Amino acid sequence: MGQPQDPRGNLVRPYAVTRGRTEPRRDIPIEAVLVASQAGLQEARFAGHDKYRIAVLCEAKAQSLAELAALSRLPLGVARVLVADMVADGLLSLHSAAPKTGFSERMNLLERVLSGLRKL
Repeated sequence: MGQPQDPRGNLVRPYAVTRGRTEPRRDIPIEAVLVASQAGLQEARFAGHDKYRIAVLCEAKAQSLAELAALSRLPLGVARVLVADMVADGLLSLHSAAPKTGFSERMNLLERVLSGLRKL
């Protein structure tokens, strides 16, 4: 059998998970790499089910925001708000994968990400 379904099903709407917020505290690119520290993982236990699940995913290995949204089965906008909160609260460490140079380098990175996703 596959992964067990969330017992909450579709009863919890995305805006309820983020308490009605649609904008994250800070802009986090979808390719940004996130890592949970042991202390962050311990504190995330008390931050709610979705934040704890994200912390567990980031403890096992570094994950991008896009991967976290997919693995946790959360809409990208919801994952972005939760992850931004977790970074602000010190539960996750943010490591940007985006080059600090110009637009063409960033576009090249996004094309490589898209190519990798298509190979999945």
